[in-house]
Amino acid sequence: MPHPKRKISTTRRDKRRTHDKAVVRTMVICSNCSASVLYHRVCPECGYYRGKQAIVKASAE
Repeated sequence: MPHPKRKISTTRRDKRRTHDKAVVRTMVICSNCSASVLYHRVCPECGYYRGKQAIVKASAE
């Protein structure tokens, strides 16, 4: 397999990798309370994940 004749500078390497950094995180709607939630995370409003109670949230009453 051929080897590079010159070292690729860090700037040139990083310029090639820049397209991976501008990724928008996926948001979904909670099936229990309809709040916006990051994908694969427990809902911060109600504590549900995939239709089941994952954490018990203290009520504000």
